Amino acid sequence: MKKAFRHIHLWLSVPFGLIITLVCFSGAMLVFEKEVTQWLRPEVFNVDPQGRQPLPMDEVVRRVSATLPEGVQVTGVTAFPDPTKAWQLPLSKPAKASVYANPYTGEVTGRGDRLPFFATMFRLHRWLLDSRPSGDGVFWGKVVVGTSTLLFVLVLVSGIVIWWPRTRKALQNSLKIAVRKGWRRFWYGLHVAGGMYALLLLLVMALTGLTWSFGWYRTGFYALFGVEAQAGGGHGSHNAKSQEGHQKQQGRKGKGDKNTDRTAHWQTVYEQLKQKNPDARQISLSDGSASVSVNRFGNTRGADRYQFDTRTGQLTGYTPYNELDNSGKIRGWIYSMHVGSWGGLLTRLLWFVAALLGATLPLTGYYLWIRRLQKSPSRTSGHRPS
Repeated sequence: MKKAFRHIHLWLSVPFGLIITLVCFSGAMLVFEKEVTQWLRPEVFNVDPQGRQPLPMDEVVRRVSATLPEGVQVTGVTAFPDPTKAWQLPLSKPAKASVYANPYTGEVTGRGDRLPFFATMFRLHRWLLDSRPSGDGVFWGKVVVGTSTLLFVLVLVSGIVIWWPRTRKALQNSLKIAVRKGWRRFWYGLHVAGGMYALLLLLVMALTGLTWSFGWYRTGFYALFGVEAQAGGGHGSHNAKSQEGHQKQQGRKGKGDKNTDRTAHWQTVYEQLKQKNPDARQISLSDGSASVSVNRFGNTRGADRYQFDTRTGQLTGYTPYNELDNSGKIRGWIYSMHVGSWGGLLTRLLWFVAALLGATLPLTGYYLWIRRLQKSPSRTSGHRPS
């Protein structure tokens, strides 16, 4: 039995190992993207209150709108309780574009674009730097990443069978990484023990990540939780879908509309929501709808939803997170589990280390395989040191 699994483990790893290394490494680099970006660009995300009160939201929108190119409009505002943080204002185009503004002056502090390094890491992680084809062409980068991730699951499972010790002493020895017994023993320990320590987290990352790669897998994954995957197969958040709807609404408005009438009561709504939710992490408003996110354990994309009358600013509807549609909840849970944000800083650190260990597994496996080939060319199906 173990011999067969050694063959599976080896011959699935050899052709796809380098791809798995790139996917795991780029994924690790993305774990703390937000913090690193804010640290490198403090002039964009941080402001000095200087004892002032924020301007009304409609005034901030008006001042920001005056700086935008013709045909581009503000579709919403996300405000943060921290008085030293700039507000984020999503734009009607291009897709997912946004700017940050000083809430005390209405001055644009910068765009919400990804740093070039993280943009590269994201494209490497999702598509191996491939570009989405026009029309109905095959998105090869996405297919290769998805196929490699699926095979990585089989490699991890086969690794469990190969590694499974027969005695408690063997278990203790196999979970140690020797640092004073030579390089070969060190790389072997890193491959075996490192793989076992990161195994569960790597499986979580792989099994959730596959929902972005294959429609058939996403449908089955959702079905396990009794949820029907939405048509189109996207994992876009509620805010992204809302923004798309607002963009369509904006496209139907006249070019002279500079977000004045429709934002007149946003400040009133914001004050109401702020009073109702003193522990809010952020409050986002757009045309007739708002969301309030709090620091909750689990789904970090979860939020309570509100509806309001744009003519009066009166709240007209409320849907708490617990009563939201399950399809929206599972999208947030998949994302939170995939990136490790569900448990705060500790789980993100664990996910970061596990992803780095995942990146080393193919490399240490190649090393052990080549060493074994050099020592015994006729035997290529295992990693065990003699």
